[in-house]
Amino acid sequence: MKDVDYMHVAEDSITKINEGAFLTVKSGHSLNTMTIGWATFGIVWRKPIIMVAIRSSRHTLGIIESAKDFTVTVPAGNMRKETDYCGTESGRNVDKFKMCNLKTTDGRHVASPIIKTRGRHYECKIIYKSAMNPAYFDKNYDSSIYPKKDYHTLYFGEILACYETD
Repeated sequence: MKDVDYMHVAEDSITKINEGAFLTVKSGHSLNTMTIGWATFGIVWRKPIIMVAIRSSRHTLGIIESAKDFTVTVPAGNMRKETDYCGTESGRNVDKFKMCNLKTTDGRHVASPIIKTRGRHYECKIIYKSAMNPAYFDKNYDSSIYPKKDYHTLYFGEILACYETD
């Protein structure tokens, strides 16, 4: 396991997240992972931040609402089958970890675990969240991205750790 400077790997992570990454969150006894294909990195409020978006219809939203943190695992190898499954099946109905043979391991600084796989891991403390207000969303995107009106809530996570595992 080696620590990495997130600023130097952010562009690479964005490209890989677009192909599918795991957002994992734990609150109490509730644990779920879902696939994300969008994220942003930057400096906000003088802190290194990753912003993730979770639709209101997702099972993960109910868990993250009572959580203090989340992790993002960007797989280094081909996990397309697993990311496809975790992006189409709901943790309400299936145990994604069991169905995809995904193992977790404790985070260094957060309660939410990382997916135990070769790749890059971000441990993030939630410092801000905001539900999208459709009144402010560009109408040209609204109908194509939100036909079911299940808008995202945006979670800003301060990056507490960024490291790679083999």
